[in-house]
Amino acid sequence: MAKKLVIVESPAKTRTLSRILGPTYIIKASLGHVRDLPKSVLGVEVDNDFAPKYVVPKEKKKVVKELIQAAGQSSAVYLATDPDREGEAISWHLVEAAGLDRVPLHRVVFNEITEKAVKEAFRHPRSINMNLVLAQQTRRILDRLVGYKVSPLLWKTVQRGLSAGRVQSAALKMVADREREVEGFTPVEYWSIDAELKKKRSKAPSFRAELVGPVGGPKLNIGNQREANGLVAGMKGADYSVAKVGQRPLTRNPAPPFITSTLQQEAWRKCGFSAEHTMSVAQQLYEGLAVGGKGEVGLITYMRTDSTRVADEALAETRDFIAREYGPTFLPAKPRSFTKKVKGAQDAHEAIRPSGVSRRPEEIKRYLSPHQFRLYELIWKRMVASQMASARFTVVTVEIEARTSATKYPLRASSSSLDFPGFTTLYQETRDDEEDRKESPIPKLEQGESLDLTGLFPEQHFTQPPPRYTEATLIKAMEEHGIGRPSTYAPTLSTIMKRGYVEKEGGRFMPQELGLVVADLMAEHFDWIVDLGFTALVESKLDQIAQGEREWVPLMNEFYIPFQKTLERATSRMEKIKLADEPAGEDCPNCGRPMIIKMGRFGKFVACTGFPECKTTKPIQTKIGVACPECGGDLLQKISKKKRTFYACSNFPKCSFAIGKKPLAQACPACGGLLTQYRKQEARCQKCEQQFNLEEIERKPAEVGT
Repeated sequence: MAKKLVIVESPAKTRTLSRILGPTYIIKASLGHVRDLPKSVLGVEVDNDFAPKYVVPKEKKKVVKELIQAAGQSSAVYLATDPDREGEAISWHLVEAAGLDRVPLHRVVFNEITEKAVKEAFRHPRSINMNLVLAQQTRRILDRLVGYKVSPLLWKTVQRGLSAGRVQSAALKMVADREREVEGFTPVEYWSIDAELKKKRSKAPSFRAELVGPVGGPKLNIGNQREANGLVAGMKGADYSVAKVGQRPLTRNPAPPFITSTLQQEAWRKCGFSAEHTMSVAQQLYEGLAVGGKGEVGLITYMRTDSTRVADEALAETRDFIAREYGPTFLPAKPRSFTKKVKGAQDAHEAIRPSGVSRRPEEIKRYLSPHQFRLYELIWKRMVASQMASARFTVVTVEIEARTSATKYPLRASSSSLDFPGFTTLYQETRDDEEDRKESPIPKLEQGESLDLTGLFPEQHFTQPPPRYTEATLIKAMEEHGIGRPSTYAPTLSTIMKRGYVEKEGGRFMPQELGLVVADLMAEHFDWIVDLGFTALVESKLDQIAQGEREWVPLMNEFYIPFQKTLERATSRMEKIKLADEPAGEDCPNCGRPMIIKMGRFGKFVACTGFPECKTTKPIQTKIGVACPECGGDLLQKISKKKRTFYACSNFPKCSFAIGKKPLAQACPACGGLLTQYRKQEARCQKCEQQFNLEEIERKPAEVGT
């Protein structure tokens, strides 16, 4: 009896599905797309309703041939590619490239690779959804037209190897615009004054109250030290008393389970993972890993989603777990549901959650790599916490008056106390660029009660510019503006870094001169294309195509007619720009002339200024000021062929020391070994494996570990 053929994208999926489906199915991997637009030419017939000219790349011809042979020996074909537009398009391309419609053909979709979900999907197959395919195809053609027609202009006017893109250029504009805000920002001085106060004839600790404006009046503005000193002088002789004591309950609710963007943001904040790395690890967790003696199992649901919806069965399982492990006080009266706030969000998928809440992170830790464990733990905790009871606080606010014969100074103190931890027992979301004002506990006070002044503390401040974007905040901003979709955030950020448009400094995106030049050129000549509103509108129209509410060819005409006119104007007006050479700080070893840093198709490299007479080039090797722990040579920052940063000894090949984590200048306080940055605020010793807080090491390195 002929077997049934199942086609997926990756070999990891084949192993997991083979275990679930059994010997009557043959599982084959397509290794992604088997057809695409050609690389060397546009591949779009603009005058023929934008018909795409797909080709099977040379490296995929063998895969297609094997699939044709397997289909010919099968009784049916099941297309089990990912449950999104890209997966739908891959299935359609498989049919077209391999002629799979010559046998009974089925499309199966599952949100998690578990036995129950997979078997349910195979019991209810469907046909390929051509609306989803056309939405993906329209995006591909739009991006091809922008990329292949605008990028050559950048090559002519700036340098070869540059690229423009509909979403990429909008994201670059956001980074460049933020940099302009930072550069143009003028700090404004202001002062605050705290009074340290104490209950009379009491052993209760002192507390601080801040000088504020009158209740209901204008905000107090202390503009300079002279004004601050004048206020301090007046307050020294004042009588302090409690004018009003207020108390109110405060409830904090948990964050919803992850969607793609929030997972990428929180993985950056808590783990220091790039968006690209987060999605790579999440893909491994979704496709299946060997856990115990049960073979491969999918640990999480599909990781490209903008929906916070959770299946009823998963909600029930989570609530049972909470009641059993934490008790009924930690369980809300009914399941929580979360309203989507993402611009253009679809509800086709679930949120990102564990495929089984009963599979605790610590129980499977030994089967996972460190990064797999940390991401799974993050997803697991977020899901469980999202269905736990709210945290409850009591907030106390005290209004205080400082009176002299001539003046009244209003002050305010506030503090909060935790009454019930709720979800915070398990998980709390990290906030971006949030300054925590330290609160001192306030003793029990009564209205009219007199207080003793123990000190006055004026402090100078300056207004701060908007912070430069991190991976987390840029993804958050893209999501808020409707720029891109879950599948595009990570590759967009990766592209603007690989092109040399931006670099990370201290975890924040810094636009380079090249990036600013490209952003300015795009804003000047293609302003409507990089406009955030236009980019979001295109995403909305693509969604309408996916839902069968809009035809794709008219949309292409709406875009292309004005685009072609804009392109013609830009071709006449864009003038060649000469970027300043960036000195490499060294001379050519062959001819002695200065070396400069240049950008090539594989990133930055060092080249001789004597080109073409002298063609000496070398990879960039940056000294980081840390000695090799094995031979004492300089450790250099390098870039691997896979574009990953690593650190290696300058004495290679005599010394082969290399490490992926960033080495730190401080030695381990416990054993003197090499410290590397482990997380954003943690360091780990490569010798004794102890972990330390980075701030503590920088503040008093000699005391840590003693």
